[in-house]
Order: sequence, then structure tokens, then C-alpha cells
Amino acid sequence: MIDMTSVISEGLIGGLKSVFNIAIIVFPLMIAMEIAKDLKLLDKISDFCKPLTKWLGVSKESAFPLAIGLVIGLAYGAGIIIQNAKEGNLDKRSLILVSIFLVCCHAVIEDTLIFVAVGANGFLLLTMRLVTALILTIIISKKLPTTNE
Repeated sequence: MIDMTSVISEGLIGGLKSVFNIAIIVFPLMIAMEIAKDLKLLDKISDFCKPLTKWLGVSKESAFPLAIGLVIGLAYGAGIIIQNAKEGNLDKRSLILVSIFLVCCHAVIEDTLIFVAVGANGFLLLTMRLVTALILTIIISKKLPTTNE
């Protein structure tokens, strides 16, 4: 017979450990983002990514959350995205489009390397993820109203 208290306890402890592990990465990212803002590094990142953000139909302020989500992934990048949204740096349209793009294509380095390690073609995998994310985001950006609702 399964002891439900031990199952609940184990689940709760496991969940708290996961939240703690995410916080260990997200909090320093948020601090780094604030430092980058103060040093005007976000403006440089935004300027560098301006062609991509323009092509996707998102605001230039979306560049940093987009880059974090691409490199680190959704679980960790979500903290940056949420903070930007709460601060009013991301309009609703950009938030939706960045989320759609990152659903298709996130953690491109880590995920690609994991699949390459088990025999996948990394170039093909990365290309298909990027193309799918770009096409889907561009199609949806054409359908969304450009004004902030």
C-alpha cells in the first residue's frame, strides 16, 4: 500500500527544490538585467537585434527577453519576460509574439547539444526550429492588431 503522506511530502519537497533551483538562476539574471539597463547595454542589444525584432513585428524592448529565452530557455527566461512585462517595457502584442517565438524555439544551445548527443543532426534541428518559429511568429504578427489593447 502506498503511503500518501510520503508521496505528498516527496512531491512537495521536489517542487520546492525545483523552484529554488530556478530562483538561483533567475534572480542573478534579473540583477544582471538591471545592471545592463544602468550601463545602457540593453540599448546596444536592442540595436543589434533591431532587424530581428522588426521582422518579427515586436518592440525593440523585446530584444533582451528574446535573447535570454533563446539562449537559456523558457523556465529561466520567463523571469526576465515577466519582469519586463510588469515594468511595462513589453506591450501586450510584443509579449504574445515573443512567447510564441520562444515556444517554438528556446534554449537553442542546450537543447540542440542534448539532441546531438543522442545522434540528431544539430544543424537540421536548429534550422527547423528557427524556421518554424520565424514563420509562425510572422504569420501571427500579421494577424494581431498593432495597437496596444
